[in-house]
Amino acid sequence: MNKNNRGKIVPLKLVFLLPLLLSIVACRSDGRTAKKLAQDSQLAQESAAGKNVEGGFTFNEVTLDRADEKGSPVWKIKAKQAVYSNNNKIAQIQSPIGDLFQDGKLLYQVTGQQGEVHQDGKKIFLKGQIVATDIQNGVVLRGNEMEWRPQEDLLIVRNQLTGTHKQVDASAREARAFSREKRIELIGNVVAFAKEQSLQMRTEHLTWEMQNEKMYSNRPVQFYRYIGTTIADRGFGDRGDVDLKNKIATLKKNGQLALLDPPLDIASNFLIWNVTGKTVTSEEPVRISHRVQQVTLTGDRGRVDLEPKIAYLSGKVFGVGKRPPSQMRTDKLTWYLPTETFEAVGNVYYRQTDPPLSLTGPKAVGQLKNQTIVLSGGNSGGRVVTEIVP
Repeated sequence: MNKNNRGKIVPLKLVFLLPLLLSIVACRSDGRTAKKLAQDSQLAQESAAGKNVEGGFTFNEVTLDRADEKGSPVWKIKAKQAVYSNNNKIAQIQSPIGDLFQDGKLLYQVTGQQGEVHQDGKKIFLKGQIVATDIQNGVVLRGNEMEWRPQEDLLIVRNQLTGTHKQVDASAREARAFSREKRIELIGNVVAFAKEQSLQMRTEHLTWEMQNEKMYSNRPVQFYRYIGTTIADRGFGDRGDVDLKNKIATLKKNGQLALLDPPLDIASNFLIWNVTGKTVTSEEPVRISHRVQQVTLTGDRGRVDLEPKIAYLSGKVFGVGKRPPSQMRTDKLTWYLPTETFEAVGNVYYRQTDPPLSLTGPKAVGQLKNQTIVLSGGNSGGRVVTEIVP
């Protein structure tokens, strides 16, 4: 290099970068001079910053950036080396470290082992040990491939994807992040773990609304609640969501929940599972089965308080006991799971097969297991009590 040019900035040009306001800055190893690259490949050939290779030029220790029509930054990437190909108008970059912007604000900081900057600057590809950090929301995405499409407000990370956040850890085949909407789409073999609830969600497509602190899927989902490393409760449904703030999971359409303690199976088309509040509720027809007691109850709506272990059902309640066989219908029922007793109010009907017997009344208390039922006439007329002991 001419000594008279030492310390000066010499404008150089690459054909594919000028229309995008894209510049490459190549620095000498002594750090004293910088070569600003633009469109003229002839000047790049004559500069110490660019080495002419077959079909293009090589630049060491470079910075590539792009700005929009208002001069606001769109992206800026530093690389140890950039090789520009005249044939396909692509710059191959090594060891990239970049900042990605939107509306002039820093969105992501990204790193990788290598990558590509395409001619129009509308796409950037990075490969190998990708780390993409969402500055605003605190999400860190890792994978082996990354694609940035600034005009679509789309960041894609794929190939052994993992994501970490203060609320959620996740893995999938691919993540698509939309910064303006503060939304991430997780696609393919999705496993998301809500840390505070110790609740794992598995599905094929998951939408994570970070600002609303919600995750949901319109595909079949599976829920697993952990105690330590052991699965305690399991849930399934054709659709489902998790409210991370309120710690509530919802199973929709063919929802099923298998609880460890108490040992219940609960099914409905709309199950609301308050994980930390320890309740399961449904305002739609629900079925509750006790796996040990072999008693099944159905109703138009219901709630289970898991801590005191009490189930409440109302609206066309129907109960079946298998050991011994018995049936009951009523308007409202409270089921005390630890004592296997119940209270039924409103149009109570009870029937057993051995010995054969059927009873009706306005109110009843009893225990299906022992076939001990006490019916009363309530407040209307004289109090009538009937007791059946086989």
